[in-house]
Amino acid sequence: MNITKIEVKNFRLLQHSILDLEDQEEKDLSILIGRNNSGKTSFIMLFDRFLKNSSSFNFDDFPVSIRKSLFEINEGTDINTISIQLIIEITYSEKDNLENLSEFILDLDPTENKVHILFECFIDKKRLLNELVNVKPENKNRFIKKHLNEYLINKIYTFDNYDNLETKNRGKLIEKDKKSIERLINYQVIHAKRSVTSSESGENSKKALSTLTTSYFNKKAENQLSTDDLDNINASLLKMDETLEVKYEKFFDGFLNKSKKFLDMDEIRVVSNLESKEIISNYSKIVYGSEDSSLPEHLNGLGYMNILYLLLQLEIKKEFLIEGKRDINLLFVEEPEAHTHPQMQSIFIEKVRALLLNIPHLQTFITTHSSHIVKNSNFKDIRYFHHDTKNRNVIVKNFYTELQHKYKDEEDEFKFLNQYLSIASAELFFAEKIIFIEGLTEKLLLPYFIKEFDKVEINEIKLSSQNISIIEIGANAKAFSHFIEFLGIKALIITDIDTTLKTTTKRKKKGSKDEIDTVSYPSNPVNNATHISNATICHFYKSPKFTKEKEWISWFEKLKIDGHHQEESNIKIAFQLKENNYHGRSFEQSFISVNVDNLKNNISEINGISSNAENELSTFKDFDILTDSILKKKSEFASSLLWLALTKEISWNMPSYINKGLIWIAK
Repeated sequence: MNITKIEVKNFRLLQHSILDLEDQEEKDLSILIGRNNSGKTSFIMLFDRFLKNSSSFNFDDFPVSIRKSLFEINEGTDINTISIQLIIEITYSEKDNLENLSEFILDLDPTENKVHILFECFIDKKRLLNELVNVKPENKNRFIKKHLNEYLINKIYTFDNYDNLETKNRGKLIEKDKKSIERLINYQVIHAKRSVTSSESGENSKKALSTLTTSYFNKKAENQLSTDDLDNINASLLKMDETLEVKYEKFFDGFLNKSKKFLDMDEIRVVSNLESKEIISNYSKIVYGSEDSSLPEHLNGLGYMNILYLLLQLEIKKEFLIEGKRDINLLFVEEPEAHTHPQMQSIFIEKVRALLLNIPHLQTFITTHSSHIVKNSNFKDIRYFHHDTKNRNVIVKNFYTELQHKYKDEEDEFKFLNQYLSIASAELFFAEKIIFIEGLTEKLLLPYFIKEFDKVEINEIKLSSQNISIIEIGANAKAFSHFIEFLGIKALIITDIDTTLKTTTKRKKKGSKDEIDTVSYPSNPVNNATHISNATICHFYKSPKFTKEKEWISWFEKLKIDGHHQEESNIKIAFQLKENNYHGRSFEQSFISVNVDNLKNNISEINGISSNAENELSTFKDFDILTDSILKKKSEFASSLLWLALTKEISWNMPSYINKGLIWIAK
């Protein structure tokens, strides 16, 4: 048996959020990802509140969207609609031992194999209203904020139909006690707020790892007193007891003889009573390195301490989970990547799987902001927490199945996306915004353009300070269309307009003297072009087919003035625009057209151009011809431009289409 769905209502950002695991082939590990403030920690804390009783609920745990209902509570308020709820769906099979689950099974239909458990925190309305009678109206809101926790009640129910959650049907809910849950579910968690400390904390500060080794030892000693390892430790302590008692007898002889006479007692002795628990707790510590070059715990990096802490915690949790012998074991690990370098993050998931392999009935949930952990995970295990600010709710998306459905008619694009995210850019999951670029030239110069943009444009948050991923994707940006929609974030695609000219030529038909027309679309300057070859632009701006000539001409003319973009859209395509009476078809053409004088003045230090470039810059008549004739190696050209900007403070002009795109995404 395992948990196949988790539903949360009215807890902080989680107004109504559903984590669906039904289609996840292997339910042993789920990776919960999302940007900051997307509800992942709240999701874990709700389990803490209901299953651990670590702290009670309070006013701040209720969503902002229902605060008005809390302040205006009266006899007519339906408490059920504003209660905090955690609903767990458990799926079982005939192979499972149903002894502990049986009391939650309400539907005796042999074809039915699901159980639903409701954890609920609701307001004792009658008692609260009786108290509010004595509160002055101007103090009512303050009283509710401060004292609501005193009027909250936690209950556990089982039900067989979601209709039973409606107020009119709640009589069908069957109440259960906490012990029935404890017999069924074992819940363990490792929170992100771990107590590892660095050298700044000093030698006398609390040592998290040493404390944890004590807990690990005590846990082992508590239940495994007869093991060989523990017998050896205890045998050593007994031998030390004998040795110390002989020493004590000599050392305390004078004092004890005087005491015996004074107290009129026959015998007083000091004996040694070493206990392994006390020895481990007070007289052992974690150190790093060999005997001659070891360092104490507090003088080592936070990354090492964090990983050791996690491994020790996992070992301790493993003992709890195995010994508990529950039907469902739940383990939550929050942000394991803290303080660790990328390589260590990359192997973490693999190591965790191996470490937890032998725990029966285990479902592990790991929350993370690490693109390295995500990249090395199975994407079918990913659940994406998206904060829908418009509707004030967190939507938990099933990355793989949802996108697979959206790409059902674009199998190659989905395969490309899946592989690309695995090998290159899992960081996209955590970006606030994305900029897609075509090639190396833009990749080298875009950070410089953004820096210059921030000097001129006045934005609430500088573009360089925003969480923006810049991805070099070539001509394949259209493969990300559904993915961008899935993430629900802004994406700027900087690309080339790639204009072409429809060309018809005659050729003889094979085996015949007759001639037929052959149509091709070779690249061509924008001023007399008829079409474009850029599939990304055509895809996002829904171009008509070439065969629909009137529609195509109208669409193409509108494209050249950037007339297809809608400001409210989450996606903008930035391509070359007409400026200074010239319309380039590539980045290099546009850049050269707005930087002719700068190029002339610094020609001796610019690489990747022809030996005759200086003369051609002085005599050119056509930018298209000029660019083709002087530009030889784009990467060397771009590198030298950046070098001059950073070392000689040469200020290069930004093509207007890039500037326009940056203005849009900066908002």
